[in-house]
Formats: sequence, structure tokens, C-alpha cells
Amino acid sequence: MTLQADRVVWHRGGALVVDEVTLSPAPGTTIGLLGPNGSGKSSLLRLLSGTARPDSGVVTLDGAELSSLARRDIARAVAVVSQHADTDVDIRVRDVVRLGRIPHRGAFGSASATRDETAVAEALRHTGLTAKADQHWHTLSGGERQRAHIARALAQEPRELLLDEPTNHLDIRHQLELLSLVSRLPVTSVIALHDLNLAATFCDEVIVLERGRAVAGGPPREVLTAELIARVYGVRAQVGVTGRGRLTVLFEPGRLEESDELTPDGAPPVW
Repeated sequence: MTLQADRVVWHRGGALVVDEVTLSPAPGTTIGLLGPNGSGKSSLLRLLSGTARPDSGVVTLDGAELSSLARRDIARAVAVVSQHADTDVDIRVRDVVRLGRIPHRGAFGSASATRDETAVAEALRHTGLTAKADQHWHTLSGGERQRAHIARALAQEPRELLLDEPTNHLDIRHQLELLSLVSRLPVTSVIALHDLNLAATFCDEVIVLERGRAVAGGPPREVLTAELIARVYGVRAQVGVTGRGRLTVLFEPGRLEESDELTPDGAPPVW
């Protein structure tokens, strides 16, 4: 079993932001949540993390309804990396990562300090931050800070990892490094993304949201068609496969007008 959503509906501020979405990722896979701004990606992640409750439908973890579980129990299985996480306190990277051990501490502190330090060391190693463990937070680059947040999440030793636009404000190199890291981790990951090419490269499956509804889902090569991109994003695109077999989306400048007609492409071209 794993973290699952079954026909969840959620209204926020009187607006319908998630509309009967079902998500059932296979353990160990990387799932991309795609869609334009306001399509419901972040809202769905909030439901999956348990920080919000659906108005109808259910989110379960190992078959148990998420709302019936203690926050500490959820945090031991599900870790969240949000879009914007910063601090005015200039603490060391190691101490940021150690925050991930809080769900495993009892009322009188940690049950095993040795286990805590092992988990922190492993999280730093996974994210390539071992050499920077004693650096202060504000000396890190944007990409290093994102990796530190992922290391903090890994120190929780979760089975499920939820990431909300983790590549925002990162340069291309750090985007590739971060998503390559996430896709190799031994966890089930659900990632909200804007970049369709990054999703095609690193996600096993994608779910496309539009106005809160899931309008398509499956492997990127089956889902990301020129027709779907035009309908959901309102732009023209050419979808092809590189010589190495990688799906690539090339966008055409200009907004797609409602009067424009799209001719089915058939099989994608090979570049």
C-alpha cells in the first residue's frame, strides 16, 4: 500500500480547487503533477500531505484514512518539500537536516541519538551535501538550499515524498541535478512541475490537471501530445522523440487562438 487519493474534492475560499481527483502511485515511482497556474497542483499536494482535508473523497496511507492518523505518524511516512522555505536564523546545514528527525522523537527526546545521526549523515550523503554540513545556511546557493530541504525530508526516512515546484528559481544545471536526485531516491515521489520537458525526462507517469480536474494521466510519452498541450495550456507545441528516445516538447511563440484548428500529428517525429 502507499499514499492514495480517491475522488477527492476540495473547495478553498468558496472556489472549487480540486475536483474528484484520484491518484494511486505505484511504490517507488516518480509522479509529475502538471497543469497551468491555478489548476490545483499545490492544492492536491496539501490534501496528500494531510495539511488540508477534502470536502469529499478520501486520502489514505496504507489503507487508513489520513484524517484518522496522528500528525507524527503521517510525518514518519510522508515528507513535504514546499516552494518557499527559508529562515532568518543562520543555522548550519546539518541542523536544518536534523529537523527531519523531529517526528521520530518521543516526549522526552530522541529514542536513539545514534539512529538520528545515521539518518542525518545518510540524507547529507544522498544529496551531496556532506562536505557542506557545517556551513551556515545563508552561505548556500539556491540549488544547495533546495538540496538541503530535500535532505531534511529524507532524514524523516519517509516512504512518500511530496514536492511543490522544487525547481522554481533554479538554473538549468540545478534543476537537472535536483530532479535526477529525486528520481533515484528509494521513495514514492509526487512532484508539482511547470516544465513539461523536465517531467518527460524524470517522471515515470504524469497527471495533467485543468481547473482542478485530472484530464489525462499515464506515461509522459502517451500523455504529452500536441493536442493536449494546446487544449490545456493554450499554446502550440511540437512533440517529438530525440535520437536517444527521450520525449521533447518544442513550443511555438504566440498564443493559440480558439479559432485555430489542430491537425492530429499521428506518430511523433524523430529528431
